[in-house]
Amino acid sequence: MTGATDDEQLDEQQILAWAEEAERGYDVPTLKRRGRPRMGAAAAQVTTLRLEPELDAALTERADRDHSTRSEVMRDALRAWL
Repeated sequence: MTGATDDEQLDEQQILAWAEEAERGYDVPTLKRRGRPRMGAAAAQVTTLRLEPELDAALTERADRDHSTRSEVMRDALRAWL
């Protein structure tokens, strides 16, 4: 069985300690949230967009130039246009 990293081997003592911790319960509000952060008050909607190769390349170039992501460039462009 492996631990937090692929190189770390777990022993029976560590497994038992984690089981005891789980049985005591967790303070859910203090647990670290997993996944992507929210972009607003509600969960964001994923939208698929098809781009011709030239526009796709321009999008990547703009994101690189702005030290941003392709998604953020598209959101900014839509906000400005709409």
